[in-house]
Amino acid sequence: MNPAQILRTLRARYKIVLLLLIVTVAAAFAVSLVMTKTYKATTSLVLNNKGIDPVTGLNVPAQLMPGYMPTQVDIVNSKMVALKVIDDLKLAENAEVKARFASTNHAQASIQDWLADGLRSNLSVEPARDSSVLNISFKGDDAEYVARVANAYATAYQQVSVDLKVAPAQKASGYINEQIKILREKFEEAQNRMSAYQKENNIFSSDNKLDVETARLNELSSQLVMAQGQSMEASSRQRQVQSNAGGSPDVLANPLIQSLKSRLSEAQAKFADTSARLNVNHPQYIAAKSEVDSLRANLNQQIGLASTGVASNARIQQQREAEVRAALNAQKTKVLALNSARDELSVLANEMENAKRAYETASQRLTQTSLEGQSMQSDVAVLTAATAPRSPAGPRLLLNLLVALVVGLILGIGAAIAMELLDQRVRSGDDLTLLFGLPLIGVIEKTKPLKFRPQSRLSGPTPA
Repeated sequence: MNPAQILRTLRARYKIVLLLLIVTVAAAFAVSLVMTKTYKATTSLVLNNKGIDPVTGLNVPAQLMPGYMPTQVDIVNSKMVALKVIDDLKLAENAEVKARFASTNHAQASIQDWLADGLRSNLSVEPARDSSVLNISFKGDDAEYVARVANAYATAYQQVSVDLKVAPAQKASGYINEQIKILREKFEEAQNRMSAYQKENNIFSSDNKLDVETARLNELSSQLVMAQGQSMEASSRQRQVQSNAGGSPDVLANPLIQSLKSRLSEAQAKFADTSARLNVNHPQYIAAKSEVDSLRANLNQQIGLASTGVASNARIQQQREAEVRAALNAQKTKVLALNSARDELSVLANEMENAKRAYETASQRLTQTSLEGQSMQSDVAVLTAATAPRSPAGPRLLLNLLVALVVGLILGIGAAIAMELLDQRVRSGDDLTLLFGLPLIGVIEKTKPLKFRPQSRLSGPTPA
């Protein structure tokens, strides 16, 4: 059927459409009057976005996450919150509730589960658009009861949100407390191991600048350099004395030798004068010669002694150089061993510091988690508490009548079209064209009969 045929059908069968429409609206009106009145109470909660947690001092960006509000809606609708409401209102202890529970077919479910399912079926949670407000609504046939349940849901949700936040912190606190004992044992073990190593190796400082042995090594190095210089100088003087004892600076600088040389020169001058005047057998000649020989022999003896002293000094310097070198080598070995011990001590000290740092970090974390586990602060606050509604939320008579009007109109139109399809009639020239497939020649319009007025004496009949 095309739209024109549908309109002609509705015009022809308008009584059926009107009848169904009136019946549907009347039925909706009657049902609305008979239905039990339903009340609805709403509690508004605001989810605070504090930004910084008062216990940890850390940023709390959870409220900014896209799934935060849907998660809170699911928590309010959860069975945990419903059971909390039942316990707070003591609904399971009500005698009337117990009787209704006993009369229903509840299989193996408990009364708490039965009540929780009933509460959740009448609960609606809707987050406000573009805000942190959460509306908790509850419907029922008692105005005071729905207000109490809505407020109880808000209180239970606050408690459950705190429990969900505190429970992980309490579990973490117990775990960290166990780990602290282990970390403390490791720290004490590392500290004892380092102390024992220090006592074993006589190390009291790991700083090389404050080490006496290193200072002694440096001092021996300086002494060795000095001893080497003195030894080289003594060896040079020894060679000089061995090649030319009389020309040696050590011999020439000897005061006794200088005195003997002076006396020898005087004695030689005196002997020359005496030899010129006296005979070789003269007593004065013999005495002068004996004095010269005695002084020359004494001088040679002193030169020999001085040369021996220079050689002895060279040997002493060489021996000192060897001793200082040996002491330096021994000190080097000692310092190397000490450095190796210090390296091991540094490793032990690092292990102790790491164990100490881990222990201190765990202690700080334990303090923080303990505070978190004891914090009863909730991020949820009641913005508007539910009050007993003055007027029922349902049934909504006007809405029901509007819905019945639409439904009745649809039923009437459907019934008219169905009856037309079952008993199809020709209502226009187009229907004949479609039915027989022949061209339409003409249409005789239906006219109304003419009415005549009474004739007058002067004129003929006048059509109405």
